[in-house]
Amino acid sequence: MDQKAIWLTIVGMAVVTYIPRLLPVWALSSRPLPRIAVAWLRYVPSAVLAAMLFPAIAAPDPLAGDSFGSRYLFLWAAFPTLVVAYKTKSLFGSVVAGMVVVGVARVLLGQ
Repeated sequence: MDQKAIWLTIVGMAVVTYIPRLLPVWALSSRPLPRIAVAWLRYVPSAVLAAMLFPAIAAPDPLAGDSFGSRYLFLWAAFPTLVVAYKTKSLFGSVVAGMVVVGVARVLLGQ
């Protein structure tokens, strides 16, 4: 492919990606959303985060040892992390707690 075709492809893909995101903003910016829509939209970031994290947490690590604890290290680390998240309501605290739990478990398991 020549340089012009590559740039036209990139620009075309950008336009096709940008238009579906821009149209709802233009259409809905001048009027308020119903309360039910606002309430529903509040849960979207949590649902997307859960959908991205669940496969990584639930899948066994093929490079880990044979024991159940080491193969499902992230699943085991999720439980204390959820407790910290519930108690502190802090994303930063939850991330730090999860990293500490995984780090300590890897040291103890020799990974």
